[in-house]
Amino acid sequence: VLLMSVNPGFGGQAFIPSTLEKLRKVRERIDALGKPIRLEVDGGVKPENIGGLAAAGADTFVAGSAIFGQADYADVIGRMRAEIARAVELRA
Repeated sequence: VLLMSVNPGFGGQAFIPSTLEKLRKVRERIDALGKPIRLEVDGGVKPENIGGLAAAGADTFVAGSAIFGQADYADVIGRMRAEIARAVELRA
């Protein structure tokens, strides 16, 4: 399942905060089904908000501008992975 967290059309848009509640609700429905369904979020994903997205239930992330707009891709990806790990640990 893919949730867009920006208005589709072009990269670099601001994240829409109401996506967090949508993620929580969709995650609840997926978990209630007991099926192995991935929950992906696309748009405005960056190190500063990826932990909240993971905590809300997302398990797949599209982060174009946040990575490719930076000089050090590995650093950004590393920070994102660390934020996801923290959120998943707290959710468990």
